[in-house]
Amino acid sequence: MWWPRGRRCWWYMYPPYLPYAQAPQQPSQTAQQPTQQPIAPFYPPAPFVPPPPTPDQEIEMLESYKVDLEEELRGVEARIKELRDSIQEPSDEPSESEK
Repeated sequence: MWWPRGRRCWWYMYPPYLPYAQAPQQPSQTAQQPTQQPIAPFYPPAPFVPPPPTPDQEIEMLESYKVDLEEELRGVEARIKELRDSIQEPSDEPSESEK
C-alpha cells in the first residue's frame, strides 16, 4: 500500500496495547513491603474451537461435498463442449443431430 512520505502505518508506529496492565503503585513509607514482582499482562482467553466432527458427520459432509463437485464438473464439461462447438467452423455436411 502507498503511504505518504515521512508517514508510516499506525501499527508500525505504536506498540500493541496490553489491556488491563496496572501502573506500579508506590509503597507507603510506614509499611515497607518486600520487592514486588512485576504484574503480568492480561491476555484474553483463547477463542472457542468446536470439537472435531465424528466419523459419521465427516462422511456425511464429504458426500455432500462430492455431490457439489460433481455438479460443478458437469457445468464445466458443458461449457467446454459449448466453446468447442462455437470454435468449429460450420461444414457442408449436416451434423448427426440435424439428420
